[in-house]
Amino acid sequence: MSYAIGLVGKPSVGKSTFFNAATMNDVPEGAYPFTTIDPSVGEAYARVDCAAPEFGETCTPSVGYCDDGTRFVPVQLVDVAGLIPGAHEGKGLGNQFLSDLNETDVLVHVVDFSGKTDSEGEPTEGHDPRDDIDFLEAELDQWYLEILEKGIERFETKYHGADAAIEADLAEQMSAFRTNEDEIKQVILSLGLELDPGTWDGTDRESLAREIRKRTKPIVIAANKIDDPAAAANFEAVRNDPDYDHLTVVPASAHAEKALKAADEAGTIDYRPGDDDFDVTGEPSDEQAEGLERIGDLLAEYGGTGVQASLETALFDALDLIAVFPGSDDGSTSEKGTFRDCFLLPEGSTTADFAHHIHSDLGDGLLHGIDCRSSRQIGGSHELDDRDVVELVTTN
Repeated sequence: MSYAIGLVGKPSVGKSTFFNAATMNDVPEGAYPFTTIDPSVGEAYARVDCAAPEFGETCTPSVGYCDDGTRFVPVQLVDVAGLIPGAHEGKGLGNQFLSDLNETDVLVHVVDFSGKTDSEGEPTEGHDPRDDIDFLEAELDQWYLEILEKGIERFETKYHGADAAIEADLAEQMSAFRTNEDEIKQVILSLGLELDPGTWDGTDRESLAREIRKRTKPIVIAANKIDDPAAAANFEAVRNDPDYDHLTVVPASAHAEKALKAADEAGTIDYRPGDDDFDVTGEPSDEQAEGLERIGDLLAEYGGTGVQASLETALFDALDLIAVFPGSDDGSTSEKGTFRDCFLLPEGSTTADFAHHIHSDLGDGLLHGIDCRSSRQIGGSHELDDRDVVELVTTN
């Protein structure tokens, strides 16, 4: 599991329920602040159309599983400790939150779109979910700005030779965010700024911190409790508000997803995570049947519960990942089975990137790859497409 999704949000919005629904782990849930103190880490899944059927094969996944041609590829899901305004100043569990957050690649911000929890996670009515969206971005921006300022101070106070470059100092100061000199330089220039921090005013620095944050910690909004009438109205308001065009907002009901998975495990229904319907296979009670009918209406309206969609939007849209399968051009299989692995890689990855991702020795000894669909030889610099099946020919 090479990618980690951070599940974030203020207390009492259903974040732990969302985590449990996505992973079917048993972490505490409750309508009170800081139900989650230490981060819970679980295995969630991303759906990929399995390549095995195209080759007349039945896959034998080494991790995850396959269900009727849909591969469920494991990813790490981290339920990060509760957040309240002022986290960057250490309020609440702020310091722990930011530290845990930095171990993740992309964020799913669970927001109570029913408006029934205030900014501190206490019960209320009529709270605007846009305030919650704004406060998380503001907290992260202030966090990034504080670290950016330290990098600028470092640049301005040390001796520089003729080749001094602000992007080098900023990249080193902000290395925990998995950025680099080239990316920092690109961001600076994209904002129309000079490569001289002496020319930047306070607004310039804030804009720079915000843009670096957007690129290194992308956010997807899970509009939770969408089955509440007030949540549906708030969802439409946010979706039509141009101030939030930079974010993807996914309607979601963590409670519905958890109920469906529990009913599936009990044999009452047949449900596959992410699907927009289910089949009743058992004999539910009258109360269960009524609940399932309501959930069925929700699935029909929104195309699913939104839990699986939120995770996949984070991976495939926010991070721009692709799926690649190792294969064998001659159709041979190992003793352990066929199509055992499926790897998630950044869009634009090459054959060499793929080899190094699997193991450094494979990358170091790579001769070339073979596209198993066309039997065409591909070089190390060949850019891979989503769902490619590639045999790696290597000296190691």
